[in-house]
Amino acid sequence: MAQLYQMLRSRSVLHYSLTLTLSVLLSCSCPALGKKKLYIGALFPMSGGWPGGQACLPAAQMALKLVNKRTDILPDYELELIHYDSMCDPGEATKLLYDLLYTEPIKIVLMPGCSSVSTLVAEAARMWNLIVLSYGSSSPALSNRQRFPTFFRTHPSATLHNPTRVQLFQKWKWTKIATIQQTTEVFTSTLDDLEERVKEAGIEISVRQSFLTDPAVAVKNLKRQDARIIVGLFYETEARKVFCEVYKEKLYGKKYVWFLIGWYADNWFKIKDPSINCTVEQMTEAVEGHVTTEIVMLNPETVRGASNLTSQEFLAQLMSKLGGKNPEETGGFQEAPLAYDAVWALALALNKTVGPLKAKGHRLEDFNYNNRDITAEIYRAMNTSSFEGVSGHVVFDAQGSRMAWTLIEQLQGGSYKKIGYYDSTKGNLSWYGNDKYIQNSQPYLNNMTAVGCMMALAAVFPLGIDGLHVHRRQFPVVCQFRLWLLGLGFSLAYGSMFTKIWWVHTVFTKKDEKKDKRKHLEPWKLYATVGVLLGIDILSLMIWQIVDPLHITVEKFTREAPKGDLDVLIQPLLEHCSSEKMNTWLGVVYGYKGLLLLLGIFLAYETKSISTEKINDHRAVGMAIYNVAVLCMITAPVTMILSSQQDASFAFASLAIVFSVYITLVVLFVPKMRRLITRGEWQSDAQETMKTGSSTNNNDEEKSRQLERENKELQKIIQEKEERVSELRNQLSERQALRSRRRASTVTSQNHSPPPLAIPQSDPRSLAPPPGYPAPTCDPHPVPPSFANSSSLYQPDSKISRNNCHTSRLQLLYK
Repeated sequence: MAQLYQMLRSRSVLHYSLTLTLSVLLSCSCPALGKKKLYIGALFPMSGGWPGGQACLPAAQMALKLVNKRTDILPDYELELIHYDSMCDPGEATKLLYDLLYTEPIKIVLMPGCSSVSTLVAEAARMWNLIVLSYGSSSPALSNRQRFPTFFRTHPSATLHNPTRVQLFQKWKWTKIATIQQTTEVFTSTLDDLEERVKEAGIEISVRQSFLTDPAVAVKNLKRQDARIIVGLFYETEARKVFCEVYKEKLYGKKYVWFLIGWYADNWFKIKDPSINCTVEQMTEAVEGHVTTEIVMLNPETVRGASNLTSQEFLAQLMSKLGGKNPEETGGFQEAPLAYDAVWALALALNKTVGPLKAKGHRLEDFNYNNRDITAEIYRAMNTSSFEGVSGHVVFDAQGSRMAWTLIEQLQGGSYKKIGYYDSTKGNLSWYGNDKYIQNSQPYLNNMTAVGCMMALAAVFPLGIDGLHVHRRQFPVVCQFRLWLLGLGFSLAYGSMFTKIWWVHTVFTKKDEKKDKRKHLEPWKLYATVGVLLGIDILSLMIWQIVDPLHITVEKFTREAPKGDLDVLIQPLLEHCSSEKMNTWLGVVYGYKGLLLLLGIFLAYETKSISTEKINDHRAVGMAIYNVAVLCMITAPVTMILSSQQDASFAFASLAIVFSVYITLVVLFVPKMRRLITRGEWQSDAQETMKTGSSTNNNDEEKSRQLERENKELQKIIQEKEERVSELRNQLSERQALRSRRRASTVTSQNHSPPPLAIPQSDPRSLAPPPGYPAPTCDPHPVPPSFANSSSLYQPDSKISRNNCHTSRLQLLYK
């Protein structure tokens, strides 16, 4: 028995040693033995106020699987997700964050969801030199680079809703609104931002109510103060409580308009909730007609981005992974594309750091919580991210927040209907059904171009009519008709194109102080410009017609003998539309039109490299102007030379008109028709502008504005610090003066007093810190200075003990 036990024991030891050896070999950094693992610490809320992890976790796992299969992205590494359920609760997240940080393996990035959890994680992560990338945080407080220097998010800030709301208030001419909010940081900061914006717009917040868990009193106060336009800011579970009270107070119907957040589940008001005592029918009646604003989270274009998936293919795969669950009942289904793109943003950023780190003698697997160099490279790579994802184009602003469009929806008949889009960076509000690409090309000017082209084409018919088909008395009318059609057709078609090019050139060649004013040029000014050009033509044609009207002139040619033995001669006659001073009038018209053509060519050349969304087809307009100018400059002199050869003159003039018109129509309208047919395969200039990352005008302007704000804040802080320094210097000088007087008095007293006794031991209480200051820490290693801002992000290396107990860190972790 003892021998058997000894054999089993020796085999167990051998098995243990083999297992240990095998695990060491597998964890070895030798490339020949496989990929090295990089670990991501994630918190997915599977329950709570926002159960977004139900769909976001499967989406993130889908992205990880594809990333690890790619050979062109992190070929020597494998990403692994270590995740916990935060329940969207900061208290629970505190414990889980402690487990993530103090449990092996080391995590290279943290990925929280839920604003309250992300605030906690992002504020603590800088002490461990960790980048934080969130997929579901909308709190405006997180857009603070001084407080959260290493934070990024693929979910835009909640303040992105406020410009849309204000624009709608102004559109519908509302001057008073009311608000009701849940008392959490994300909604409080969002409401503070809304209050500033409506104040600038001249709109008053007449009622402002808040609640923690029970909204009954707040809803009653809204009813009592006769609130009609109400903005509600609360989570989905609280939304059901609010509208149950709304039903009881009859605070719904055609007299009231509710504005809610758009990221609730589509059937949020139909979900059975034991915390309310309203039926589904009552809830449906109470919520009918409310308006929601929602960040566009799914790419509407059928393009293949970094993952080689279209947005629809991603949805199909996500539905398969969810196992047939109802998307309307799955938390975070709308934000799932953001979680998917967050993993891709992280993978692409890490892949971008491999080369720079290798040049510095570092590797990603060398990352630890004391290494600032690796964190700095990851930060730079994340800050310059720019790629096409399933949620749209992914690019971060100066605060690390995602830039995106806003979708406006309304609940009609129990289901949400899209009613419009809003681009807050440009101030463009477009109603659903009007394609944004066409809307941004100034469709009224396009219509003028089309009408002008049709008038020019119509002029071909009277050009070919002669006296054989028209009575001699009616021929002057035909002459005037062809003149007016050509003149007005040119003014409408070319004038509208010239106006577009002129506006683009004017905006982007002005000085900076004038450029911002001109960028917000009202559309009526464009139409007025076309009207001025059209008015000049009408006035000149009227003067011509009144002073020197067109009439028939007959040109006689040499008599010809017909074929055959006929005793007759034929007198060829050619009828012209002419006037007494025809050459003078033609010189004036050709000179004026010629100057416009030359100026149009110049403006088209000057603006060929400019990108703008206000008139996104100006390059096509420039091509059309080249075409019209060349054909007109060739046709005008040639037709004058060939005026005595009626067939050649008509053929040349009519073909020039037809070609110039059809080329113009093809260049301007075929791309728009193709876009309407394909609905996504055709890329607009607006999207191309957003794809260029840091080189885009939008991103540059946004970062410039953010830097200006940061600069002003820093100037205020510097001024306060300087004032504080001057105060401290004054206090120091006063203390030095006081000490010198005390020393003088001490010397005097020593000359007249006996020798002092032995010095007693100090009282331990005298060594205690002043009230309000923390006690001495038990950590021998100093805590590194916090990240100041994005421009001076990293300070010299300072070692951090993972087992320290620094008081400031404990306060930060459990805040």
